[in-house]
Amino acid sequence: MRRMKSAYFVGIGGIGMSALARYYHSQGIAVAGYDLTPSSLTKQLEAEGMAVHYEDNPALLPAHIDFAVYTPAVPQNLDELVELRRRGIPLMKRAEALGAISKEHFTIAIAGTHGKTTTTAMVAHILNECGVDMTAFIGGIANNFGSNLHLGRTAESVLVVEADEFDRSFLQLAPNISIVNSIDADHLDIYGDKQHLVESFNAFAQLTQNTVIVKEGLDINVPNQVSFGFGKDCDYRVEDLDLPLPIPGKHNQLNATAAFAAASELGLNPEEIAKALATFKGVKRRFDIRVKNEKYCYIDDYAHHPEEIKSCLSAIKASFPSKRVTLVFQPHLFTRTRDFMEDFANVLAMADDLILLDIYPAREKPIEGITSQALLDKINLDNKCLCPKENLLETIAKRKPELLVTMGAGNIDRFVEPLQNMISQW
Repeated sequence: MRRMKSAYFVGIGGIGMSALARYYHSQGIAVAGYDLTPSSLTKQLEAEGMAVHYEDNPALLPAHIDFAVYTPAVPQNLDELVELRRRGIPLMKRAEALGAISKEHFTIAIAGTHGKTTTTAMVAHILNECGVDMTAFIGGIANNFGSNLHLGRTAESVLVVEADEFDRSFLQLAPNISIVNSIDADHLDIYGDKQHLVESFNAFAQLTQNTVIVKEGLDINVPNQVSFGFGKDCDYRVEDLDLPLPIPGKHNQLNATAAFAAASELGLNPEEIAKALATFKGVKRRFDIRVKNEKYCYIDDYAHHPEEIKSCLSAIKASFPSKRVTLVFQPHLFTRTRDFMEDFANVLAMADDLILLDIYPAREKPIEGITSQALLDKINLDNKCLCPKENLLETIAKRKPELLVTMGAGNIDRFVEPLQNMISQW
């Protein structure tokens, strides 16, 4: 009897890795994996029939592994990675695996230091509503699908994929249509400076076979580009959309315009595209309203870069102009906190009250002098404090803020459901 092909995922619980694991699982491949801690995502993977464990122990590796996929977020000296190399198992970064899939499909790839997850979800939703056979890898849980993966019906399905600039991952893709919706300095631990980041985005644009859809003012120079934005000379203008969007903020108007442009370049009917956008339900952890009643409101967001925080807080203040904003923020990475310390201090001062958690290190070791206390000292705000994570629920319960916002890309997401449950009872 022929043995089923098997894949092993190191860091299976990540949002991108779990979508890839689900994809391979749907293709009849036996999937197993390791992650550091259990989460709602890993529990779902287990419920779907994938074996997941939470101890870095080579003895727990399956006996037969045809290939393994790992995320750059895991340390290279992880015992299981070392053992996989020793056994001579073919190893791929997540980006390489995604790149191989994109070469088999007509691909729409969405890049940008901000906004790519929401825009990817918008493009996927539009195509699905317009009847296009579509497979989508989304960097968040799209509310219209209830998942980070939407599977097409056939091998010829259009692929919609989030193109991640971290570790130059997006250079593995083979896009037919691409979107570049922002290039702000980020991941300077990888790129060194903004110029090298810009060069990488240009290299990504040059991989695109058909049309590159670029936000006005970005430093992208390829012959096959069209522009979108607020400007009157843009090929696709925000004001031409002329429809009420279900999610607020100027940044989401831009995301919607980019998604409209991608669907138009694919040849879809403009009226059908607009109709689909009107039913877009957003993405979990992107301006995610968890509680909204007469007295209290709670919003959760993934924002972890100064520009994202600014966009989100601006949208919140425009949507709830009379409410006092209490922000809980968890800085993500020591290097990002170091590189943008002044910018973080400026945008976090937009809140009325600030509760700052310790820096989430992810893959990094501490950097001397780069702490949440150092950041807090720079923030020009009267109502600010540091809070240990274990005291957060108690602190919020005592304050009972009328508008609470949690923000960050670390493990602050573990507090979302407990906070939602608590605030709903007030």
